[in-house]
Amino acid sequence: MKKIIILLLLFSSKIHAQKPLTAILGAFSDEIQLLEDSLQNKQIVNLKGIRFLTGELRGHSVVVALTGVGKVNAAMTTSMLLMNWQPQQLIFTGIAGGVNQDIQPGDIVIAKFSIQHDFGKIDSTGMMLWQTFNPTQKARNPLYFPADSVLLMKAQKVSGRTKYRTVLGRNVKVMTGIVATGDVFVNSNQKVKQLRTQLKADAAEMEGAAVAQVCYQLKMPCLIIRSISDNANAKAHLDMNTFASIAAYNSASLVLGILEEL
Repeated sequence: MKKIIILLLLFSSKIHAQKPLTAILGAFSDEIQLLEDSLQNKQIVNLKGIRFLTGELRGHSVVVALTGVGKVNAAMTTSMLLMNWQPQQLIFTGIAGGVNQDIQPGDIVIAKFSIQHDFGKIDSTGMMLWQTFNPTQKARNPLYFPADSVLLMKAQKVSGRTKYRTVLGRNVKVMTGIVATGDVFVNSNQKVKQLRTQLKADAAEMEGAAVAQVCYQLKMPCLIIRSISDNANAKAHLDMNTFASIAAYNSASLVLGILEEL
C-alpha cells in the first residue's frame, strides 16, 4: 500500500510539474500589483528570501515574482524561477524612461530587442559596448537580444484592445522598439541623446536585457514590456514619482491581455 501511495504522489507531482506555466517578473511592487490583485488560487512560496506567487491569471497557470532593482537581482531571481518551475515562457513587466522623443508617460514599448548599455570597455575615446559571454557555449551572445517572436506577435495583437490608464486625457501609444538596460537610473539629457543616437534605443531601464540574457542562454522564450514613467531627462526623478503607478498599471494590463491570447 505504501508503494502505491508513493507512486501516486510521484505521478501527481510529475503531472503538476508538466502543466504549462508562464513566468511573470517585475522589479518592484507597483509593477506587479495589478497581477497580484488579479491572481486566483494564490499560493506563496519563499525561496532564499524571495517571494514567488503561484496561481492562475486569465485561466493560465503562472508564477509571479519581484526581482528587485538592477541587473544582478533580476538575473538571480530569473535563474531561481527557471530552475524551480521550468515555465514555458517568461514576461518581464514594468516601467522605463522614454528615450524616443515620440513617446510620453503612460505609453508602452514592447521590446523587439534589448541591449545592455553599460557592458563593455571605457577608454579615452569613450564607451565601447561588448557582447556578453555565454560561459556554457564559450561564445558571445548577440549584442541585441531578440524577443520571442510568438510572444511579440501576441503582444502586438492585443495591444490595441487593452484598457490602459491615460495621462492628461491622451491616448496611450504602444510601439515595438529597443530597450536599453544598465545599472543606472538615467536622469540626464546628455545620456538620453547618447542612447538614442548610438543604440537607437526607445526606452531605458535597469533589468530587461539581463533577464533576456539569462533566457537566451537557457533557451527560454522571453518578452520585455515597459511603460514610460518619465523621459529619462533632467526631470526624470520628478516625473517618475508622478507617473510610475500609471505606467506600471499599463504594462501589467498588457501582460493580462497577452495571457488571454496564449
